[in-house]
Amino acid sequence: MAWFGDAHHKKREVEVFAYVELTQRQLQAPGLLLVCADGAGKPNAMTIGWGFIGFIWNWPMFVVPVRPQRYTHGLIEARGDFTVNVMPANLAEVVSYCGSVSGREHDKFAERGLTAEPGARVSSPRIAEAMIQYECQVVYKDDVKLDLLDPEAAKACYPGGDWHRLFFGRILAVHAEEVKSK
Repeated sequence: MAWFGDAHHKKREVEVFAYVELTQRQLQAPGLLLVCADGAGKPNAMTIGWGFIGFIWNWPMFVVPVRPQRYTHGLIEARGDFTVNVMPANLAEVVSYCGSVSGREHDKFAERGLTAEPGARVSSPRIAEAMIQYECQVVYKDDVKLDLLDPEAAKACYPGGDWHRLFFGRILAVHAEEVKSK
């Protein structure tokens, strides 16, 4: 099967864990795009390379770590939801770009030609060009506590003490477009 990631092809709702393996591969490289919007509805995309999908409290969850100094952190705090978007290989440069500039100073959607489409079950937008879109409602959040973290991980991942807040997003819907190869 081939993925198009074309904004003009309609996606369908799929089973929550149908594409978890592909999502995890993409998380490692080139990363995924975490999307939220400001109070006026302007979307912002942030590249994430860490996160996990699973069950907790009998719900499917996508847990995403976001440092408090990131622009996206404040957007998720204010909105209470987010989307995670798995981009096709031909947009790897877009994923890289979204991880290299801040949404405080850049309109990443306009600068990279991304199309925001409304979430079906959350207020945050999805990226139309994504091949898989997870819609998530924040049900819990907590900060990484460096004194409780394995010292090796703390030293390797937080040498400056700049911890993450973990947002536990209950997955309310997953959308994907699948096109069979010729």
